[in-house]
Amino acid sequence: MAFNFGGASSNASLSGTGFGAATTTSASTSFGFGSGATGAFGGFGSTTSAGAGTNFNFSTPSNTGASLFGNTQNKGFGFSSGLGSSAPAGTGFGGALGGTGLGFGGFAGIQPTQNQQGGLFNQQASQSSQLFNTASALSAPSVLNDERDSILARWNQLQAFWGAGKGYFSSSTPPVEFSQENPFCRFKAVGYSCVPDVKDEDGLVALALNKKEVDVRSQQQQLVESLHRVLGGNPTLSVNVEGVRALPDDQTEMIVYLVERSPNGTSKRVPASTLYSYMEQMNVKSALQQLGVIMAVSRTALTPAQLKQLLQNPPAGVDPIIWEQAKVDNPDPEKLIPVPMVGFRELLRRLKIQDQMTKQHQTRVDIISNDISELQRNQATTAAKITQYKRKLMDLSHRVLQVLIKQEVQRKSGYAIQLDEEHLRVQLETIQSELNAPTQFKGRLNELMSQIRMQNHFGAVRSEERYRVDADLLREIKQHLKQQQQGLSHLISVIKDDLDDIKTVEDGLHDSVHGRSSKLS
Repeated sequence: MAFNFGGASSNASLSGTGFGAATTTSASTSFGFGSGATGAFGGFGSTTSAGAGTNFNFSTPSNTGASLFGNTQNKGFGFSSGLGSSAPAGTGFGGALGGTGLGFGGFAGIQPTQNQQGGLFNQQASQSSQLFNTASALSAPSVLNDERDSILARWNQLQAFWGAGKGYFSSSTPPVEFSQENPFCRFKAVGYSCVPDVKDEDGLVALALNKKEVDVRSQQQQLVESLHRVLGGNPTLSVNVEGVRALPDDQTEMIVYLVERSPNGTSKRVPASTLYSYMEQMNVKSALQQLGVIMAVSRTALTPAQLKQLLQNPPAGVDPIIWEQAKVDNPDPEKLIPVPMVGFRELLRRLKIQDQMTKQHQTRVDIISNDISELQRNQATTAAKITQYKRKLMDLSHRVLQVLIKQEVQRKSGYAIQLDEEHLRVQLETIQSELNAPTQFKGRLNELMSQIRMQNHFGAVRSEERYRVDADLLREIKQHLKQQQQGLSHLISVIKDDLDDIKTVEDGLHDSVHGRSSKLS
């Protein structure tokens, strides 16, 4: 079996597992550190008798830099596995308290990198020593100096793949600690989280409380007062709650912001970075911990420059090729950002957050459904009231018209009929005569009324004659009749059997009577 921990391809005819990009042209047992080019660690040995049929190549392409395993150094971007805890790298990626979506995406600010030359030299030397020790543990350990070292090498490889354990490679040197961030860990994947769109001026800071959501909501006012006292108790400052939502493991996220009121009556929010910096002070942080606050995360969005730097630098232990492919496969680059998932614990955390968000969405859907049902009931009630008010309006209109008619008659009493009134009377008489004509509208209306009466009568007769039996009821009736038929058949068979028995008894009696008579004679 051949394991390539480095370069581009393997030309050997043996099956293998590739981690990187190196070139191996021989199927013999060898441990190559270098590939013959001038790299940072060129020529740790070309051939070793560590075990037949095993080929480990920790080389990089020609003219490479300081890395033996490809681009594995920390690029200044760390991903935490807890609730917003950040690695000591350039950018902190918060866990469940940042952003929207599945609880991922809280970004701390980009911190300035250390550019002291002495610090860089020390860091490079430490990385070089770490890489050398890892390479020795995976390829050529010299603990027992016999064939058992090859077994130890394979065991170290298995621990590196799993991401846990210690790799022993020398009896005089401490072992290498294998964590899930090492580049050989197999249990890695890349997911996507929402990019926060909250500005620093909004002043939102998320607090993770080690309490249940019910307890936090019931004690919300006391928590706000306690936070106000912790933040100095200034009367010009007021603590406000933006929202409260549940987190996995009986924890709760409470988003707060601080409003400062000036003497002239205006007010403004304290920036999130300022509030977060104040909460990170040791005395304030200890006071918050007494209130049950596990941690605080600033809810601020990244600038385009910070986002670009974050995407360009792969996280520690993630293959740059996989990272680039994750950026290409991003379904919505404007709203989502790739996030590495290292180990089963991180996967379980995302699963819990996903379940929590699903429950919250279902709760919101239920609330919306109840609101829709309530609106439908209100709409039906409103429609009924509108119909009632329309009838009432019609009645009132008729009453008003009657009052106006009587008023007009009283006002016009004693006056002669005017010309316009005469024209109106003539028109009304003409309309009345047309309506009363037998062949005109009145006759047609009478004919229509008679047809409507006949249809109503026939419809009532048909409705009385028609009947319909439900399918289930009809099935039960059939079953009952069938049982009755079976019962009658059984009774008939019993009666027949009884008649046969009676006939047999009668025949026996008749034979016995004849026998006695013959004996007597």
